[in-house]
Amino acid sequence: MKIIIHQLDEIRNAARQFIEQALKGDCQRVVAFYGSMGAGKTTFIRALCEELGVTDVVTSPTFAIVNEYEVDRAEGFSIFHFDFYRIKRLEEVYDMGYEDYFYGSSLCLIEWPELIEELLPDDCLRVTIRVLDDGSREISVRQ
Repeated sequence: MKIIIHQLDEIRNAARQFIEQALKGDCQRVVAFYGSMGAGKTTFIRALCEELGVTDVVTSPTFAIVNEYEVDRAEGFSIFHFDFYRIKRLEEVYDMGYEDYFYGSSLCLIEWPELIEELLPDDCLRVTIRVLDDGSREISVRQ
């Protein structure tokens, strides 16, 4: 599956399309976002969270490593947003109890997953965001 975002004002529509086609209503999974610095990973994750009903401010958890967002329309459902950019050793991820997140019943959205690749579940959804020559973004999804 591929989605092209030509302009920023198309991002919410792209997020809806992603939820319908890639998540298919399954919000109990791990989604890994690959892309260069500035490709739009955090911006797309923000749009996804908004489309899923998050009313909190969605920001990159660069220093906290993980942010938790409550979904207003689904009581008890949370989204966990990870940013592993600053991880230096896998032990840091073990120490934070990643298994509870990755194998729990919530949606986990991960930035910089290449730094923890060996810890990702086999059924992880892998999303690549690429900046095209004209500045638009191509989002491609694979299992």
